[in-house]
Amino acid sequence: MAIWGKKPEEGNSDFLAPRPAEEGTQTKSHSLAEVAVDAGSIDVTPSTASINVVAEEPRLAPVQDAEVAELRRSNYSRRDSLRGEIFDQPEPAAMLTADRLLDVSARNRPAPESGFRRFVYFLTLKTVNLGDSLKVRERKALDARIGASLSGGAKFVPVLTRKGGVGKTTVSTLLGMALALSREDRVIAIDANPDRGTLAERVSKSTRFTVRDVVNRAAAIDGFTDFSTMVSRDVTRLDVLASDSDPMLSEAFDEGDYNVVADMAARYYSIVLTDCGTGIVHSVMRPTLQRATGLVIVSGGSVDEARLASETLTWLEANGYGDLVRNSVVALNTATQATQLVKLDEIEQHFKTRVRHVVRIPYDPALAAGSVIKFKDLKKGTREAARELAALVVDGLNNPV
Repeated sequence: MAIWGKKPEEGNSDFLAPRPAEEGTQTKSHSLAEVAVDAGSIDVTPSTASINVVAEEPRLAPVQDAEVAELRRSNYSRRDSLRGEIFDQPEPAAMLTADRLLDVSARNRPAPESGFRRFVYFLTLKTVNLGDSLKVRERKALDARIGASLSGGAKFVPVLTRKGGVGKTTVSTLLGMALALSREDRVIAIDANPDRGTLAERVSKSTRFTVRDVVNRAAAIDGFTDFSTMVSRDVTRLDVLASDSDPMLSEAFDEGDYNVVADMAARYYSIVLTDCGTGIVHSVMRPTLQRATGLVIVSGGSVDEARLASETLTWLEANGYGDLVRNSVVALNTATQATQLVKLDEIEQHFKTRVRHVVRIPYDPALAAGSVIKFKDLKKGTREAARELAALVVDGLNNPV
């Protein structure tokens, strides 16, 4: 091997000569003069061809319990809990749901309401519970829909049509009674007919106050006790606020007056029904529709009554209330004249293309008399129609289009 660290002395030709090999060994040497080395061709990077790469195994946190073979999870779900999954954090309160905690077995079901099922329940000392019949379960389901809780403030539901004499006030009364019977909050029906409405005459009248009195005394009304003296309460717990009884003052009830009454009602009631007059372009109609979160259109069973009800929907759509129309319910009153000569199925089919649902109100002598309505004395079909209408209205309030 050549010694490069020592400067060659002048005249010393043996400086680059290789050392002699030891005896018994073979050496192979090359002179630098014989081999040309290109510095640019030398790869000075280290070679990794001979390095074995070993993948690093992920380090797992030590398991707290030696008997647990899987990692704990923190993303809770009801299904995982049922499978016995183990979590690394305490269960949140949201996991304490009613379907998880309540025992709905036959042993803990409510006693059947009546009939043979109730007899068996008590005969067996409450050990055999067959539950309610299908009819009772359907009724309870309808009660639950009507009594569903409503988010937000008061919900305003106008009941209107462009034609008089089709049973608008009757439908308003039936709807209010069905709502008040099944709900735990307060329901009021306001007679906003500027032409001497008759809504207060469909319930047992207990006061002479009207909407005009509410407007005049608004500043002095300090609570529900004061307001309740101005309404008539039916046995169903429906409150009714009458319109002006003096026809000379009826035209004075305008947009501003309605807003005063509506603001007052919104303080104490969850659902405010407004029995509107036939004048759809009257000034009261504007605030009524602006506040509306639901809508009921009343149609009679004759050709002209159905056409005018449909034109009411067209007017509403043309004036920016298309969403309200699509979420509305049509109450088809089949007790009007010429109903027997008209194909009610065709009328119903027409409205189903424009609104969310249609409910038929059957003929009932107690309604045709035009006097005070006693809900319990109505025919079963009439009561069921009113309850179905109430359920559909509440459905729309909770799930607007």
